[in-house]
Amino acid sequence: MKHKKLLEDQKEYVISMRREFHANPELSWNEVRTSKRIKEELDKMGIPWEPCAKTGVLALVEGSLPGALVALRADIDALPVTEENDVPYKSVNQGVMHACGHDGHAAMLLGAAKALAEIRSELAGSVKLLFQPAEEKAGGAKLMIEDGALEGVDAIMGIHLWNDIPSGKMNIQPGPRMASGDAVFIDFIGKGGHGSLPNQTVDPIVAASSFVMNSQAMLSREKSPLESVVFTLGEFKAGTRFNVIPEKAHMEGTFRCFSEEARIRTGEAIKRYAEETAKAYRAEAAVSIVEAMPATINDPSVADTVKAVAEKVVGPENLVYQDKTTGSEDMAYYLQKIPGAIAFVGSGHEEAGRSYPHHHPKFDINEESLANGTALYFGFAVEYLGQNS
Repeated sequence: MKHKKLLEDQKEYVISMRREFHANPELSWNEVRTSKRIKEELDKMGIPWEPCAKTGVLALVEGSLPGALVALRADIDALPVTEENDVPYKSVNQGVMHACGHDGHAAMLLGAAKALAEIRSELAGSVKLLFQPAEEKAGGAKLMIEDGALEGVDAIMGIHLWNDIPSGKMNIQPGPRMASGDAVFIDFIGKGGHGSLPNQTVDPIVAASSFVMNSQAMLSREKSPLESVVFTLGEFKAGTRFNVIPEKAHMEGTFRCFSEEARIRTGEAIKRYAEETAKAYRAEAAVSIVEAMPATINDPSVADTVKAVAEKVVGPENLVYQDKTTGSEDMAYYLQKIPGAIAFVGSGHEEAGRSYPHHHPKFDINEESLANGTALYFGFAVEYLGQNS
């Protein structure tokens, strides 16, 4: 791969930055120290930057010749998780942890930026660097876009380090890669009374329970058997005492789909079924659906370019198939606006029992994956500009 030595020179730098970010995690919209350190590193590289989306950073590596404008995106926030790893770079912020790999994303993008800054004179076009806050709150990407992060950008690429894939392997595929994620809030409203005289009441618990028990069967008849839709109710609250029928039963959940059409149809079905179920029990249902994130859908052309670069980084034999996942990613907002793709870079450990899932208190990446991700960021930018200059 061209510029191999230049990328190898970034390896220790990227690992050190990742460990620094990991030891000093910050929650969504509070990435003050992280943002400050990113700006300081960009200053050392001579890369101009500007604040974006409150605690985000938008930087530009400008080539010496005119050409396309491509963007590279990394998220920088951590999670409210108490770390259980015994490592030198363990979180010093109690109850906050980089349990999803965003520390690695930020470090890899800095490493790619450092390498890109060294070859500015070779670039026909420019590279925007998006250090995005608040992915875990599903709002960072939206605010980055509102603040102009995508202005003039022709294509975008993001990376997610992925512990389900062994380090040294990658997955890049076109089409839907991650699901939409929307929240559902339902109140079943009845008429309270004494538990000994249910005939004098309208019991919202019975209505709500019927909805819970039958909602999966309902959805199975609202979609194609080949279509993936996940509906989960994670909260159910009702009542204050064993012999009192309450006025209301409250529940909250989420549903996830892989297309906008399915997203709209599923939301409408949940609302209709809750309302009709309530009527059957003489109750009422108030349904609120809050859109969180759309589905993450890779553009085929951009995905092909990323895949071609990945073959140079890890070899075609190390590109693996991975089915789409029902997790959500706010990279989706960028992909709604412009062509782009997200790549899954394997960060799993070879040793059994070390690759904990994302968001687990013992989550930790295989740091050998960082060099691959850095090379993919860098290589995609160079390749895309070369193709579109």
